[in-house]
Amino acid sequence: MSGHSKWKNIMHKKEKTDAQRAKVFTKIGREISLAVREGGPDPVSNAALKDLIAKAKANNVPNDNIDRVIKKAAGGNDGANYEVLTYEGYGPSGVAVYLRCVTDNRNRTAGDLRHYFDKCGGNLGQTGSVNWMFEKKGVIIIDGEDVDEDQLMEDLLEADILDIVAEEGGFEVYTAAEAMSDTNDLVLAKGYTVLSAEVAQVPNNYTELSDEDGEKMQKLLDMLDDNDDVTDVWHNWDN
Repeated sequence: MSGHSKWKNIMHKKEKTDAQRAKVFTKIGREISLAVREGGPDPVSNAALKDLIAKAKANNVPNDNIDRVIKKAAGGNDGANYEVLTYEGYGPSGVAVYLRCVTDNRNRTAGDLRHYFDKCGGNLGQTGSVNWMFEKKGVIIIDGEDVDEDQLMEDLLEADILDIVAEEGGFEVYTAAEAMSDTNDLVLAKGYTVLSAEVAQVPNNYTELSDEDGEKMQKLLDMLDDNDDVTDVWHNWDN
C-alpha cells in the first residue's frame, strides 16, 4: 500500500516499461506455479489460484500465459523448487515494511533484502515485528472514468464489501480476503474496468516521512521491486 491510497501506487505501476512488465509476469507466474503444486490446477477448488488468476489478469498477463503456467505446473515440469517466505522490516523513521517472496534460495533472498534495508536507512526485522500492523484484505482498484459512485455502490450491494474509497480517477474497493475473487468477478460482470485485484496486507496506521527519508524509502521500494524474488511489498508510508 502506498500511504492512504492504493490508487497512486497502481498508476505508478501502469507506467512500467515492457521489460518491467515482463518481470511482473514472471513473478506472478512463479506464484501461480506454486499455488497449482500446493492446491491443484482447478481455480474452483483452489482459492489461492483463483486469487492469483485475478491478480494476473489485472496486471494484463495474457490468458495464454496463465494457462501455460498452470498446465506446466500441473504436469510437474516447472523445474525450480520455489517456496513462499515472508519478511518484515523497518524503513527510514520506522516505516513498517511487510514482504512476500517466492524464492528457490532463501539465503540469497535474505541477504539481498538485508542489504537493501541497510543501504536505505532501515533494517530487516524478526518475524512478528510488524505484521500485527497489517490486516489481510481483498483490494480491487476500479478505473473511475465515467463511473457514478452511487451506481457503483448499488451494483456491488450483493458483494461482501468492507469499504469503497473514492480517489481522484478511481475507486478502491475493500473486501474480506476470501471474498476478493468473487467480488472481482462481479465488478467485471457489471462492466467496470479493473486496474488491480489482489489479496493484500493493508496497514492499520500510517507514518509520515520528511523529504529526505521519503527519498530513502522510495529507493528501498524501487530496489525491492527490482528483485526477482519479491512478489509483494506492503508498507505504511503515508506518501
